[in-house]
Amino acid sequence: MNSVNTDTAELELFRDMTRRALKQEVTPYFEAWEAAGIMPREIWYTLGQAGMLCVDLPEQYCAAGASFEVSQLVLGEMARMGYGGLASSFNIHSNIVAPYILHQGTEAQKQQWLPGMVSGDVVGAIAMTEPGTGSDLAALRTSAVRDGDEWVLNGSKIFITNGLQADLVIVCASTDPSAGSKGISLFLVDTSLPGFSRGKGISKIGQHSSDTAELFFDNLRLPADALLGEENRGFFYLMEELPRERLGCATQAIYATDGALELTLDYVQQRRAFGQAIGSFQNTRFKLAEVKTQLELCRAYYRQCMDKYIAATMTVEEAALLKLSSTEMQCQAADQCLQLFGGYGYTTEYPISRFYVDARVQTIYAGTSEIMKEMIARPMLGR
Repeated sequence: MNSVNTDTAELELFRDMTRRALKQEVTPYFEAWEAAGIMPREIWYTLGQAGMLCVDLPEQYCAAGASFEVSQLVLGEMARMGYGGLASSFNIHSNIVAPYILHQGTEAQKQQWLPGMVSGDVVGAIAMTEPGTGSDLAALRTSAVRDGDEWVLNGSKIFITNGLQADLVIVCASTDPSAGSKGISLFLVDTSLPGFSRGKGISKIGQHSSDTAELFFDNLRLPADALLGEENRGFFYLMEELPRERLGCATQAIYATDGALELTLDYVQQRRAFGQAIGSFQNTRFKLAEVKTQLELCRAYYRQCMDKYIAATMTVEEAALLKLSSTEMQCQAADQCLQLFGGYGYTTEYPISRFYVDARVQTIYAGTSEIMKEMIARPMLGR
């Protein structure tokens, strides 16, 4: 990661570029993508051409070599503009899959996959969750067995973001069933290989344009060099990378709440009832004050965690605290904002409804709120 904070001028330059690109390439089409339940494959090429994918990868992999802050800014602007599905797909690709390869991959693996992820020629996904296991990674049933110079992969994964379009999937598999979580390995799976298949897209209540699918591996033979990192070290790598994933969830939460609040402030000043603007009622003003207060408290902790992540000092516990507080805040804020729209808030005609439904999954993926509480409580109780 880039250890130097990006100056304000550079951040604002990237912010302006991102907003202009999104307004031109996403805004006119996003409603159609939401209705279709998937984004067109071409959007990845468009984002790549705009220099928005994997921006903080080193320049040697054809990326911008920007800071981690810039990467989060691009993600955040997508969320602020109400493109929650795009933000989640982008986050998986740029802020999760690419860093795994950068940090754990061999130079050959990096050269094979990262330039394509920067250009949009390769769409990335990560496959951890399985039917029936949820957050219990120690209970993985997907297995990889060594056979000479190859690995044979069998099993299935569910709720995989970018699953329908992914060209590359990082798959968590058991390579030593007797060792539980200490027997997990990660594999770089080329989705063009025989034995790989996808189920139909999973219909969700929100983030419709972010495709989500079930993936299947049927005696899928992988070359030995498809192993990412060391054998049986997968759980360790997951623990290393999860703080960044959870920080990304917080980025989405805070920027999306900014966007929802902007919409609501505009609406309550324009909408009139009983002869006056809704924004003049004390209840409206108090609700808005509550949302703003919780948002700014989360933003302050978010910035503290950003600094710690850049300095490589953010702990797993701090990442859990951040994800729990920010995503729960996002859901509560979206609910309060929608309430101020009255009946109009319950219609898809008003974008506030999308902020509401898109927020809900934030307390579920990347570790549920319940798992976050467990991770926070353990060190408090010494176990």
